[in-house]
Amino acid sequence: MEPLSAHGLPRLSWIDTLYSNGYEGDGTEDGKSQDGSETLPYIDESPTMSPQLCTPQGPDGVMVSPTPPEGLLPGGDIEKGLEMKKLVLSGFLASEEIYINQLEALLLPMRPLKATATTSQPVLTIQQVETIFYKIQDIFEIHKEFYDALLPNIRQWDEKVTVGHLFQKLASQLGVYKAFVDNYKVALETAEKCSQANSQFQKISENLKVKSPKDSKDCTSTVTMEALLYKPIDRVTRSTLVLHDLLKHTPKDHPDFPLLQDALRISQNFLSSINEEIDPRRTAVTTPKGEARQLVKDGFLVEVSESSRKLRHVFLFTDLLLCAKMKKTSVGRHQQYECKWYIPLADLTFQTLDESDSCHSIQVLPEHEIEEMKIKISLLKSEIQKEKKAPKGQNRVERLRKKMNEQESWLLLHSPTIPFRLHNKHGKSYLFLLSSDYERSEWRESIQKLQKKDLQACVLSSVELQVLTSSCFKLRTVHNIPVTSNKDDEETPGLYGFLHVIVHSAKGFKESANLYCTLEVDSYGYFVSKAKTRVFRDTAEPQWNEEFEIELEGSQFLRILCYEKCYDKSMLNKDDNEIVDKIMGKGQVQLDPQTVQSKNWHMDVIEMNGIKVEFSMKFTSRDLSLKRTPSKKQSGVFGVKINVVTKRERSKVPYIVRQCIEEVEKRGIDEVGIYRISGVATDIQALKTAFDTNTKDILVMLSDMDINAIAGTLKLYFRELPEPLLTDRLYPAFMEGISLSDPAAKENCMMHLLRSLPDPNIMTFLTLLEHLKRVAEKEPLNKMSLHNLATVFGPTLLRPSESESTKGQNITSVSDIWSHDVMAQVQVLLYYLQHPPISFAELKRNTLYFSTDV
Repeated sequence: MEPLSAHGLPRLSWIDTLYSNGYEGDGTEDGKSQDGSETLPYIDESPTMSPQLCTPQGPDGVMVSPTPPEGLLPGGDIEKGLEMKKLVLSGFLASEEIYINQLEALLLPMRPLKATATTSQPVLTIQQVETIFYKIQDIFEIHKEFYDALLPNIRQWDEKVTVGHLFQKLASQLGVYKAFVDNYKVALETAEKCSQANSQFQKISENLKVKSPKDSKDCTSTVTMEALLYKPIDRVTRSTLVLHDLLKHTPKDHPDFPLLQDALRISQNFLSSINEEIDPRRTAVTTPKGEARQLVKDGFLVEVSESSRKLRHVFLFTDLLLCAKMKKTSVGRHQQYECKWYIPLADLTFQTLDESDSCHSIQVLPEHEIEEMKIKISLLKSEIQKEKKAPKGQNRVERLRKKMNEQESWLLLHSPTIPFRLHNKHGKSYLFLLSSDYERSEWRESIQKLQKKDLQACVLSSVELQVLTSSCFKLRTVHNIPVTSNKDDEETPGLYGFLHVIVHSAKGFKESANLYCTLEVDSYGYFVSKAKTRVFRDTAEPQWNEEFEIELEGSQFLRILCYEKCYDKSMLNKDDNEIVDKIMGKGQVQLDPQTVQSKNWHMDVIEMNGIKVEFSMKFTSRDLSLKRTPSKKQSGVFGVKINVVTKRERSKVPYIVRQCIEEVEKRGIDEVGIYRISGVATDIQALKTAFDTNTKDILVMLSDMDINAIAGTLKLYFRELPEPLLTDRLYPAFMEGISLSDPAAKENCMMHLLRSLPDPNIMTFLTLLEHLKRVAEKEPLNKMSLHNLATVFGPTLLRPSESESTKGQNITSVSDIWSHDVMAQVQVLLYYLQHPPISFAELKRNTLYFSTDV
C-alpha cells in the first residue's frame, strides 16, 4: 500500500497524478511517473479540465491551472461522434460491472460478520463492522441502480438515446463518497488491527472472492479487503475521466451536453474539495492576496554565476520567478531541487546594459571550438551505432554514452550567447544566456503579461520556500536536460539531412516598416539561427521569395522570427542586448518527416501576433521515404492489396510475411538493432524482385542474405502496401481510440477496431504482433524493446496512403493533422504489443454491448 496523507488517502495515486499537470498526464509508461512513483494507468494525454469549473489543486499544495477540453466533434461528424460515445459508454459499463462485483465481494462477509457480532463468539464487534464497511452498502446500491438504468440504453443505442441525466444523478450522490473518504483511514486502521487480533478475520480479509464479468471465462478472482476498500476512491477519478471523453463526443446541441457538463462540474468540485482537505499546507503557498499560486512556465537556462556558467531549472509562477538547481541524490532516491534564488514579480525589472559593468564580461568561445565539439559528438554517435552491432560491445557503448553525455552537456552550457538580464529592484541582478532570441522573447512576454496584474511583493518563509521548491519536481513540464543521451534509443531522433525553405511573403503589418526574417532549427538540445532574409524596406507586405538550404542535425522544429530593422541610431534600444531590431512576431512548426519528406514542396503559413508569413519547405534525407507507391503490375506482392495476395496464394497471411518472420526468428532475433539497423539497399531490392517474380530459389536467397536486409524487406513490404495494414478507413478511429482516458473504454474501442479490419489484415497483424513480442523478449541481447519496435513499425502499419490523406471529404481536418502524428501511431501499436495475447477466434466473437459495425 502506498504512503498515506494526513487524511488517510494515497497521495500520488489519484489526486496528485490527476492534477499534477493540469490533468494532461505526463506521458510516462508502465504505470510509473517520472520520479518512479505509481500513477494511474488511465491518466494519459487526455482532454484537460474546463476553466469555468473548480480549479484543482496540485501536489504539495500548489494550485495548477486547468485548460479547457478539446474542441467537440470536429467537422460536425455527428455519426462518428455518436459511435465513439457509444464505445466510451460500453467500456464504462463493462468497468461498472466489475466495480459492482468488487463492492458485492466486500458486502458478502459484512452480513455474517454483523450477524455474529451479537452472539457469544463474535469475530468483530458491531462498531468494528460498521467502521470497516462504512457506506459500502449505499455506494453499491447507487451504482447498481446506475448500471441497471444505463445497460438498456447501450443495448438499444441510437442518436436519440440520452444518458446525461444518469450521470448527473450519479454525480449528485457524491456526498456518500465524501463520507466514505472521511472514514477511509480509520476503516483501514480498524481492518488491520482486527486482522492482527483475529486470525479468522485475517483469513477472510485476505481471500475475498470477486465475480468475473458475465462474458468472462474465469469465474472468480481473489482480492484482499485492503485493495477493495481503495476501489471507491479510484472510482470517482474514473467517472470524471469518462465524463471528459463523453463530452468530447457529444454535440453541443444534444440534450446530454448540459447534463454531462453539470455532472463534470459537480465531480470536479468534489475532487477539489477533497484535495484541499488532504493538504493542510495549501495556505503556505498561496500569494499574498490569497490567490492560488500557479506554475506558468519552466525550462532549463544557463546562468552566469560567479563568472562561470551553471545549468539551472527556472520556474515562473503567477507571482514570482524561482531559480533552482537539481541536487545530486544517492542511487534510488528521488531527484530534488535546491532553490538558488527567487524574485517576486512585483520587484522584477529587465536590466539594461548600462546598469551593470559585470554584464559586459560574457565569455564566448570561438565558433570553431563549438563546431569541433559537434564533430566529436557526431563521431561518438557513429561509434555507438557500430558497437551496438558488435557481439560484446555493450560495455563500450555505456562508456561512449557517458562520454557523449559529458560533451553534449558541455555544448549545452557553452553554446548560448544571447543575454537575458533580470534585476531585483531591492537587490541583486542575474544574468542568463540563451541560444535564441525566440526564448528570450517568450520569457520576457510571459513575465510582462503577469506583471500587468496587480501584484504584491512577497517574502517567503523558509518553510514556504521549501514547500514551493519541493513542488517544482512534480509541477515541472520540462523533465530532462535537452541532450540526446537523455532520450531512449528509439525516441524520435529528429531529422538529419537538408531542409530547403523558401520564405515567400508576409502580411498583417499595421504600417510600413523595414522587415526581414530569420530561420532557426534545433540542434544538440538548443536552437541556432541558420538563415536570414534580406531587408525589405518600407513596406507592409514584404515579398522576399528567398530559398535557403539548412543542414539539420537531429532537428525537430523550424522557427521563423520576423523583425523590424532599425536604422535610426537615436532609437537605440539598450534593453537586454545590443540588437536594436524589434521582434514583430515569432512562430514555429514541427518538422514532421511525413510532411516534409517528399519530392514536392510543402507550403505552410505561420501566424505570429496577427502577422502571417508564407513559406514552403521540402526535406532531403538519406532515409527511405514512407510514401506508398502502388505497383502497376498486380502479379507481384509489393504494392499489391493484401487481400489480392492472400486470395492468389490461398493463404491467411502473405508468403513474404511468413518467410521473413521465420528467417528473422531463426537467425536474427538476437541481432542487436534488428529492424532498426538498415539493410543494404541492393540486397533489399534483390529480395523484392525475387518475391515479386516468385523466384524458385527464394529460400536459398533468404538463407544466404544478411538478416538486416530480410528485416528491411519485411518493413518495405508493409511500407509499400497501397493502403496501410490497419486501413485508411479506420485510421481516424484508431487515433481517437488511443486517446481515450478510461482503460475499459479504450480496451473496448481498440478491440472493436481490430474486429472491424478485413480478415487477411487481422491475421497478418496478429502474426506480426506475436513475432514482435518474441523479438522484444530478447531485448537484453538485441536491445529492441516493445517501444523501440512500435517506433519502427507504428508509422509503417498506420500511416495513411497519400491518396486518402488528400481526400478532404473522407478525412476530417483533425484527422488530416493526426495523419502526420507519428507519436500517436507508435502508441497504437505499443498498445497492442503490451496487450495480453489476442486470438483471432476470440476477437471475432461479438461483444454484449455493441455491434461490429463502424
